[in-house]
Amino acid sequence: MIQHFDPRQHAKDLGTPPPAKGGAPVSLEIDGVAISVPEGTSVLRAAALADINIPKLCATDSLEAFGSCRLCAVQVEGKRGTPAACTTPVAEGMRVTTQNERLARLRRNVMELYISDHPLDCLTCPANGDCELQDMAGAVGLREVRYGFEGENHLAAEQDHSNPYFSFDPSKCIVCSRCVRACEEVQGTFALTIDGRGFESKVSAGQNEAFMDSECVSCGACVQACPTSTLMEKSVIDAGQPEHSVITTCAYCGVGCSFEAQMKGDQLVRMVPWKGGDANHGHSCVKGRFAFGYASHPDRITTPMIRESIDRPWRPVGWEEAIAFAAERLQAIQAEHGRESIGGITSSRCTNEETYLVQKLIRAAFGNNNTDTCARVCHSPTGYGLKTTLGESAGTQTFDSVMQADAIIVIGANPTDAHPVFGSLMRKRLRQGASLIVADPRRIDLLKTPHLEDAQHLPLRPGTNVALINALGHVVVTEGLEDHAFIADRCDTEAYRAWRDFIAEERHSPEASEAITGVAAEAVRQAARTYATAGNGAIYYGLGVTEHSQGSTMVMGIANLALATGNIGREGVGVNPLRGQNNVQGSCDMGSFPHELPGYQHVADISARGRFEDAWGVTLDDEPGLRIPNMFDAAIEGSFKALYVQGEDIAQSDPNTQHVEAALSSLDCLIVQDIFLNETAKYAHVLLPGSSFLEKDGTFTNAERRINRVRRVMPPLAGKADWEVTVDLARALGYPMEYAHPSEIMDEIARLTPTFAGVSYAKLETHGSLQWPCNAERPDGTPTMHEVDFPIGRGRFAITEYVATEERSNRRFPLLLTTGRILSQYNVGAQTRRTDNQVWHDEDVLELHPSDAEVRGIRNGDWLGITSRAGQTVLRARLSERMQPGVVYTTFHHPGSGANVITTDSSDWATNCPEYKVTAVQVEKVSRPSEWQRRFDEVDRQQRQYLATAREAAS
Repeated sequence: MIQHFDPRQHAKDLGTPPPAKGGAPVSLEIDGVAISVPEGTSVLRAAALADINIPKLCATDSLEAFGSCRLCAVQVEGKRGTPAACTTPVAEGMRVTTQNERLARLRRNVMELYISDHPLDCLTCPANGDCELQDMAGAVGLREVRYGFEGENHLAAEQDHSNPYFSFDPSKCIVCSRCVRACEEVQGTFALTIDGRGFESKVSAGQNEAFMDSECVSCGACVQACPTSTLMEKSVIDAGQPEHSVITTCAYCGVGCSFEAQMKGDQLVRMVPWKGGDANHGHSCVKGRFAFGYASHPDRITTPMIRESIDRPWRPVGWEEAIAFAAERLQAIQAEHGRESIGGITSSRCTNEETYLVQKLIRAAFGNNNTDTCARVCHSPTGYGLKTTLGESAGTQTFDSVMQADAIIVIGANPTDAHPVFGSLMRKRLRQGASLIVADPRRIDLLKTPHLEDAQHLPLRPGTNVALINALGHVVVTEGLEDHAFIADRCDTEAYRAWRDFIAEERHSPEASEAITGVAAEAVRQAARTYATAGNGAIYYGLGVTEHSQGSTMVMGIANLALATGNIGREGVGVNPLRGQNNVQGSCDMGSFPHELPGYQHVADISARGRFEDAWGVTLDDEPGLRIPNMFDAAIEGSFKALYVQGEDIAQSDPNTQHVEAALSSLDCLIVQDIFLNETAKYAHVLLPGSSFLEKDGTFTNAERRINRVRRVMPPLAGKADWEVTVDLARALGYPMEYAHPSEIMDEIARLTPTFAGVSYAKLETHGSLQWPCNAERPDGTPTMHEVDFPIGRGRFAITEYVATEERSNRRFPLLLTTGRILSQYNVGAQTRRTDNQVWHDEDVLELHPSDAEVRGIRNGDWLGITSRAGQTVLRARLSERMQPGVVYTTFHHPGSGANVITTDSSDWATNCPEYKVTAVQVEKVSRPSEWQRRFDEVDRQQRQYLATAREAAS
């Protein structure tokens, strides 16, 4: 049996989901025990709440009641037969019997039939000790099976091992349908069915296909639901049943799923989504559920290394020598080139506590504000735009809020690929009847949601977001669809009148904008009406909004639309940025930007700065420091000489790769702290081993502002967690940081950051998670923002003038390139490329419309040279009807693809967020890699040889 870390895990499976809220209380009697439960509760659930255990197989509280196994049969006074407890609702005055000889005999007979067609290999079965069929056989007292195996049976059914993470053994299937229902109800993929009737019934993936050939997305919901070893993780088959578990938080996307890391000693056997997780409620995706092998991959850096120059081999050293080398280099550079000549970059993959310490190191020990983060290149426009209009730099809702939405707008986001657990929840709401409007240059998978009717796709041209949002606003205003009461009560009326006059101008009409956006005027009008009149309208957006030269303007435009229609401040509405990495929100919250201290407190604010100066015992600079692009330019120019990078691969993730490489090559000292030799580390002088999320304590903050605990599962492979390395470097620089545990860092954060004032590890243990603001006014956190007022008093409409991007198609570069992510890979791929997720996506490809391919004589699989004004790379072709003519698309998960070699340094006017989503390119067939790719391969080979030599010396 698994010994759980947290007693809250011991909540029993109550058999069926809870009834809808608000049901009147119903009194009944079960086995002589008086019980009162809400109307709509099943008898099975009511009994479980009273600690009366009714045997069950097909029922589970993560799925709707089904009533197929007949094991939960009960007797109800005054009713004939033995109804299934899972599908029988309670009724006032009902009297239920769950145990007597008749029911016992019935259950034993049912179980006997199951066992008669089941292999008798319990001793060697990988599910032994974790099998519900085995447990229920014991619970009903089955001691013998009268039926032999001479007749028809399924014991020789062919097994399916095609999926890299789990096996399917149909000989052990009891056709309870839990896997099929999980695929439908929880994941929403409908990849599994029950094929055949009666004895011939069997679970089938797709049209009797192997799992890998079907539409299965390997989320693991079917494996989790299976009560036998029919669907079983290969890791458990190999290692055996785990012995203990620890609750922690996934280190992939911004959904922030909670997992049980199930262990055997220090070996991680499997990651099981925890149903107590407030962000995921027991669901998961292929990355969080299965792609954890990178944490123990042989590529892990486990020994500190140093070198005098980047064309020299690495020298393995101890921690003390590496830290001393780094500190001496930094001090010497500042002595020669000045205090502003060094800086640092924090990570959105590290914990809040670690990110907080890095920016503290830079401000207090480096003595400047040259701190930035990868959030600069993804969601910095969210911070600027929402702060300007709503007064807070974060999304407004919980993920669960989508279940109250009547109309959903998705702009520049692909939730089923980039935020798959939330994408599944959104799909569930869409199947219940919510309207969907997607504004995206591509047809995303959300538009293919089963049983979804009347979805609206607005296929706008890349770079025209602001023109589209203005056209939607124009319809709202000119057709009288505003919420005038909300505006009068909650908004700045002067700003509103100025915006209304601006947006009502004919140049913003859908008809005038059609030539710009490429979206039919009537489609825009219909979308605006759907959103404004639905009741609850929610907007979700991603990097397709922020990574533009007008990213900040577009975020303000989205907020304008929500304010104008009153879709702020309650469940089912809101402005919801879908943050990409696991702690992008947290890295922003923790003061990673050069102009803001933790909690978005400006460095020029005397009062805020004074609090930090008193706590840290230093005088802080009151001028903003350098942003990442400024650091690069200054490095090439010669005034910026050293950089400390924790957990971020800027050489692969930042735009205009050749410019980034030139900047990194110009540094006198680059310190990289990471778990692998990433592309940035190839230019480093100091390589400090990082720690994975499994090797540390701390917190992550997800896209809904939810602060979740990260708990150490195993010792750090290199001996130190990331926060300990930063503390050591600070001490070596003469600035002591004294912390015994990350909880003490959070206590300091709470003292200095008003939105985190009520956060502590003790409270997180009690509540499970907290959503900031969490303070004296809101001691239990804030699930929904802006319910009564805004931090700035009243909502402020902003003027959102459309300015065309400089990246436009022309005769030389006739196509527009946009970029995005894919389900199986994550960000720069450092983690997922070191797992079996590679089988789904082992290279980045270029998607283009068949008409663009035909003009150029391109076929599927051809090598294509893609040229922009920044550079050239080569990718394979994939013809796709998802694309619109004139637009091409690629992902950026593989460093050798050079996707960012061709993206330019064009950026958002307010935040310098790069314009990844619009790059003018030409595409033509080629026969060999680009010059950059040939250089990349040579540098990669050389640097890996240096690393191998160092490892050999260390061993």
